[in-house]
Order: sequence, then structure tokens, then C-alpha cells
Amino acid sequence: MSATTYSNAEAFLQTTQKFLEENEAANSLLLGICFWLKHNPDRVKTTPYLMTVEAGGSLVLAAVMTPPHNLVIYGQTTNRQAFAIFTQRLLVDNISPPGVLGPAQVAQGFASAWAEASRIEFKDGMRQRIYELRNVIPPQQATPGQMRLATEDEVDLVTAWALAFQSEALQPGDPGETREMIEHRIGQQEIFLWDCGQPVSMAAKARPISNGISVNLVYTPPEFRRRGYATAVVAALSQLLLDSGWQFCALFTDLSNPTSNHIYQAIGYTPVCDFNEYIFAPATNEKSP
Repeated sequence: MSATTYSNAEAFLQTTQKFLEENEAANSLLLGICFWLKHNPDRVKTTPYLMTVEAGGSLVLAAVMTPPHNLVIYGQTTNRQAFAIFTQRLLVDNISPPGVLGPAQVAQGFASAWAEASRIEFKDGMRQRIYELRNVIPPQQATPGQMRLATEDEVDLVTAWALAFQSEALQPGDPGETREMIEHRIGQQEIFLWDCGQPVSMAAKARPISNGISVNLVYTPPEFRRRGYATAVVAALSQLLLDSGWQFCALFTDLSNPTSNHIYQAIGYTPVCDFNEYIFAPATNEKSP
């Protein structure tokens, strides 16, 4: 077995794309990051780290990290030797991921190997599930309103919603960086609102890859929840994307939120695999009393 690092996303994709697209929906995040890095070099603020592990001429692990974000990993093995080679290369390159995200067994295998090799601890992060949709099931009940693109004069509103989404679903975001991201995405016509006399919910398209595209940033303010708005905007956006020629839509959910998992399945999203997050931290040495 051997580990290889890559100087850029294009070189990484030349080696990994066929391997990753064997399960394209499961790799929608990893592929989406790499496609974005390849096509938006002027927006890359930190040097990405890209690595593969090969055994007998075949890829067994692939990963990308865009600091300060977690390492995103994919593989078709839980072989301890593969993880050991991976972690040793990280140590040689002086790379310390803050965490790892990937298919449950692969992420756990890497987290255990990295904690042992670097003498740190890891704790459970978010438990997520990737869904795939190829045909939309229309919502059973009609929802008042319609979907439309967010406009430039709604940057303040959408930024506030995005910050609220980050606080609820991920971790608190930086207001300046979030506003910059929202301005760019609205300019790229990526963010959609459900409008019922006023904006009441939002969803966005993201990470286009070869055959699919993701839906993310799904958020409804608390005062507008339980009225079907999130279901309506996700169903409408998903149908729009399929009608635009994409073969499938991918979507991540937080497994601790049964409501969102239910509504997505009700409109046609089917589970692909579970993704686990593990967070790394320095080991604590507790003294005996």
C-alpha cells in the first residue's frame, strides 16, 4: 500500500473521479468540493490537502481537506493498514485535521487510527445521512405561495437566515464570511425562497458534479414552521433541478432531526448511507485523586 498527495484538485480528480463516481451520491460532498476547487481557483483561500491510498493498483481511500474544515474521506475498506499509511503520511506532511467526516465505518476507522498515531482524543460529532432523489413525489397538501430566486436586495435577510441555520444545524458562523458567501450565491442564482406574501423558507442548489447536484441551506424561521413551507421549497427546487437535466439531487440531513428526515423521504429522497463526524482534541491527562 502507498499514499499519494496531489498539488491540485484537477490532478486528484484525474486519479479518483472514476472511483468516486462508482457511488456518486455518497461522494457528492467530496466530489463537489473538488469540482468547486477545480473551477473556482480565484476563490480558494487556503491550500487544500488531497490524498489517496492505493493497494495493488486500486484506490482504497480518498480524502480532501480545505482548512479550517474537517477532512472528508471515502473508501471501500476498513483495513487498519490503509488507515495507518494514511495517518503516517499526514504526520510526515505536518497536517492536523480538526475532525473527519465520511461513511460511518470509514470515518470511525480513520478517527481511531489518527487518535492513536497522533496521541490525541476524538469525540462524536454530528450524525448525518445522505439522501438521493431521482423522482419528486409531489407534497400531499398544496402549500400557499410559490418558489422564486432570492434577490440582491434580500442579502440581509438571507444572511440572517443562513447564520441562524449554521447555529442550529452546524456551528455558529462568521457574520462577515457568511454575508460574503450569501452575496456570491445570490449573484450566482443559487438561493431560492418560498414566498407566501413574504419570504417564509429557503433552500439552495450547491456542489454540481457530473450527474447530480446537491440541495442545502434549507431553513425556515421558527415563526413559519410546521406549515409545509420547507417541504414545498425543497420539492419545487428538486423538480427544477431534475427538469434542468440533472439525473439526481443529493441532500444531507442531521439524524437528530426526525422531522427533516421524514419530510425529505415523503417527497422522494431515499437513504444512501450514513455519514459520521468525529472531532479531534488534545488528550487530557486526568490525575488520580
